[in-house]
Amino acid sequence: MMVGCLEFTEKLPKRKGPAESNYSHIKSYHCHCVSLTLQRLSVSLPLPPSILLKLVKTLSINLVQFVTVQVCEFPYKESKKMGKGGKSHEEAKNGEEEEENMAAWLVGLNTLKIQPFKLPPLGPHDARVRMKAVGICGSDVHFLKTLRLADFVVKEPMVIGHECAGIIEEVGREVKNLVPGDRVALEPGISCWRCDLCKGGRYNLCPEMKFFATPPVHGSLAHQVVHPADLCFKLPDNVSLEEGAMCEPLSVGVHACRRANIGPETNMLVMGAGPIGLVTMLAARAFGAPRIVIVDVDDNRLSVAKDLGADGVFKVSTNMQDIPDEVESIRKIMGTGVDVSFDCAGLNKTMSTALSATRAGGKVCLVGMGHAEMTVPLTPAAVREVDVIGIFRYKNTWPPCLEFLRSGKIDVKPLITHRFGFSQKEVEDAFETSARGGNAIKVMFNL
Repeated sequence: MMVGCLEFTEKLPKRKGPAESNYSHIKSYHCHCVSLTLQRLSVSLPLPPSILLKLVKTLSINLVQFVTVQVCEFPYKESKKMGKGGKSHEEAKNGEEEEENMAAWLVGLNTLKIQPFKLPPLGPHDARVRMKAVGICGSDVHFLKTLRLADFVVKEPMVIGHECAGIIEEVGREVKNLVPGDRVALEPGISCWRCDLCKGGRYNLCPEMKFFATPPVHGSLAHQVVHPADLCFKLPDNVSLEEGAMCEPLSVGVHACRRANIGPETNMLVMGAGPIGLVTMLAARAFGAPRIVIVDVDDNRLSVAKDLGADGVFKVSTNMQDIPDEVESIRKIMGTGVDVSFDCAGLNKTMSTALSATRAGGKVCLVGMGHAEMTVPLTPAAVREVDVIGIFRYKNTWPPCLEFLRSGKIDVKPLITHRFGFSQKEVEDAFETSARGGNAIKVMFNL
């Protein structure tokens, strides 16, 4: 049994006065059914003759001409927090003929559909961007598999994707720093700039943040999006659009290194050689870290880490009882004390290992969010004055990321292991590839 959404294909014009067309009674609604039937229609005359004739003819001959059908696994309701990216394809058309904008919608558990995505009007400080490169993040896969991540729950259809770069198509009248044709990387979070956190410079913690593909805000895996121009960063000539899209995951590593004060005297351990662990390692090297050891449960990812410049790699188990022996091995490979450990997995085992391996007076930075709650040995760490810090997303990272890429201090190209186009089958295959793991590190869409 499917859920069908009825939507009129032509918006009736609003009329003033007592005989106003009661357009609000022409409903988009969902009903559990196999064949769709129109259950409610109430309009008041007068209607334009052409519309009235079409209405009568359609109702009497072929109802299907008058509706579109969407399949999903939860009730749809209009989002109040669409952000700048766009609005639901259930919303009314603006009456103008334009290219239909398509996007990848998360419409249910393990269900993605390419469907129309209506853009909002271009504001004076906005830019309309044609997406050219969009990466798949672990959070995208998590939403697809579970419809939630931590406290963020998908309750209605949502456009997926937030690691992105594209080409400017149009700018608002007040935009001075961008012109059509510019290649840009997009920072995906729109903060309020009014709260104390925003005013204090920590806008990544804004409680009103509207972030691509974080419910209920739509994402960027679409042909086009509308976004604030000041969050669109022009790419250097020698930086590709794919590298521009990689600024988003790289920003996590850069922000983590800033929070932990990584520098030329910081020897560091990275727990987890997935995409975030690898970009954290690359960022730390760019910040001057002299020695980096990275651990993981997967031999292939450790091989990639070694190729990318890790000074030492070590394969660990998932068994908590192995922590003491593994900590001893990590210390031997490091050859000196571990000043800072980055837990890029966020699991009981990885955090416990990081706390135990870090020297007295060092730091552990929790980057990954694998477990919402953890049981870890805090007391032994506290008596050694090991500081525990956390990060959430990033702030003011696109300029340094782009400079690292321009200068060659960081090369993210080897992280892009798989590329896909933007068809229904390719979208499904790409997410399956990313979810499967194996030799896939970063899966990228080329639109």
